[in-house]
Amino acid sequence: MTEPLENIRVGMTGRNEVVVTRELTVGAHVDGMPFVYGTPMMILAMEIASGQAVAGHLPPGWATVGSEVNVRHLAPTPMGRTVVATARVIEVSGRSILFAVEAHDGARMIGEGSHRRGAVNLDSFAKRFGAG
Repeated sequence: MTEPLENIRVGMTGRNEVVVTRELTVGAHVDGMPFVYGTPMMILAMEIASGQAVAGHLPPGWATVGSEVNVRHLAPTPMGRTVVATARVIEVSGRSILFAVEAHDGARMIGEGSHRRGAVNLDSFAKRFGAG
């Protein structure tokens, strides 16, 4: 079997774009909080961008799953703005990929940090964890 990350290279990039709707705000999930883009949603956008950076370079039947997040949420983003999350591969080690991640809302950087993903065989993963 070939190594699942043999085609992954430092410098590969991914991007995810989302318009901030009410459902993506912290106020939609926590009473009394403002209706600004929620940190978990920003992290999800960064994870999606990271996955997209490498998905086309994995063998059939393989995917990546998040295993570590180290992110700072720097500024609030109101509803209606478009957030663009980007990810860049900065390290490949064994079955692990480390990404530098950022998010911008058109006016400024709203988040930055790092995110690590691990390569998994989807059939084995589904059998072990019941996901599928």
